[in-house]
Amino acid sequence: MATVAAHYESHLAPVYLWMVGGIDDAFATGANDIAGLACFGGLAVDLGAGFGMHAIPLARTGCAVLAIDTSAFLLAQLKQYGAGLPIDLVCGDLLEFRRHLNRNADLIVGMGDTLAHLEDDARLESLFREVAAALATNGKFVATFRDYSKPLSGESRFILVRSDADGILTCFLEEETEHVLVHDILHAREGGAWTMKVSSYRKLRVSATVVAAALRASGLKSSISQGPRGMLRVVAGA
Repeated sequence: MATVAAHYESHLAPVYLWMVGGIDDAFATGANDIAGLACFGGLAVDLGAGFGMHAIPLARTGCAVLAIDTSAFLLAQLKQYGAGLPIDLVCGDLLEFRRHLNRNADLIVGMGDTLAHLEDDARLESLFREVAAALATNGKFVATFRDYSKPLSGESRFILVRSDADGILTCFLEEETEHVLVHDILHAREGGAWTMKVSSYRKLRVSATVVAAALRASGLKSSISQGPRGMLRVVAGA
């Protein structure tokens, strides 16, 4: 069983851009996700920035961006695609992002599976306390997440993520009490033959109820609505 960081670095990071449809589609999707959130001249923090799907569109709107992720591979891609943009890269623990700030942030984002990648509810609560302490006056925290309060069952636990002539990525989910056990199964065509590589890790079973309560405990008011790609979207501030 791999940790989240090890799973991404050795299994998903090398194929992540392919998984999300390529760089152009990824940046168009990221720009749509952060539409209306630009903080021109301000500071934005991207938690779980990856290759820059949201950090680069934010920087293009005039934000200075702190991009933090545990994957050196993905951050190297961000450095390449974000060359010349005001983005500072940090490879490290998301909960320690405040160590790398020299002022409070006008915007903090955590898109995709960032919240579910935390180990437990205690770390989720710790992250929200750090976010509350890091936000500038009138600053916003915006995140998207999948509600795992009612995990998928039966055949719906098998999810085809991406496929083409040279690769197939399938995800299989298993329910646990506090987590969802995720198996990412990658088939790749190499030299005319197919190979299979499997890696598994645990996602935290975040839910709208848990997220709202943890934000409230940190002193932040929040609203949760339907977000992109089957996820929920939370917007929070003081």
